[in-house]
Amino acid sequence: MAAIALLALAVGIVSDAVGGTFWARHALVAGLVSSVIIVMLTVAVVNVVLERRRRERWSVLAQFVMLELVRNARLIWTGVLAQVGLLPPDTTRPDEVDTNGRIVRDTPRLTAAVREAIAHDSVRHGLHDEIALLAAHTAETLGRWAAVMLNADVYAEVIDRHVELASDISWLVDLLDTADPPDDHHRRRRARSSPAVQIEGGIAGEELAKRIVVIAQLAEELDRATLDLAMRIVPVEWWRVRLGATIPDERRTAPV
Repeated sequence: MAAIALLALAVGIVSDAVGGTFWARHALVAGLVSSVIIVMLTVAVVNVVLERRRRERWSVLAQFVMLELVRNARLIWTGVLAQVGLLPPDTTRPDEVDTNGRIVRDTPRLTAAVREAIAHDSVRHGLHDEIALLAAHTAETLGRWAAVMLNADVYAEVIDRHVELASDISWLVDLLDTADPPDDHHRRRRARSSPAVQIEGGIAGEELAKRIVVIAQLAEELDRATLDLAMRIVPVEWWRVRLGATIPDERRTAPV
């Protein structure tokens, strides 16, 4: 709207310079056109101000939701690493996140570890249960926040990516629960009614290993991307001032 108003203003100025007698002879039309241009510019400016205020009101909530999505994504890829023996149990330091993320991005290494894990019944069952737990947690997290965040277009894309992750892991759980029915009656019934079984039938062996690797890598990618977005929504410096905390310099990023 602002662009149209500015274009109309430019056209009016040019026409006034080229053939000013028209506006002089049609004062009423000139007044109406100028009033419309002013209204359009005013509405455009007001819309920008209101949108900025709305985003500011949403900023803390949006960051909270983004961090919850980061937590969920990190639970998924670290859970896979732990089950296949690539995540040491004492790995709790924050600086280990990047190191473990590189392990997930190492496709040959992760694929080999997953392939070996699903070849042993006990390890495969543990991985199966872990994936089911992660799928339930992902569904709960998205169910709580997706509807809220989708009201803001600026966050819709990142929510869509996390919905994709949730869909992938839920689909995989249904296939696994059908191939190896769990003790939980509700999970067995849910798997029987899943379109995943109707469409894909089943999954095992090399295809299962590849699917788990793809899900883990998607989760790790969303972990990094969503955390970066969260740190730009509200700068860490703002939290440092609010909480009186000491934040490392590399985490002090500028707001969007």
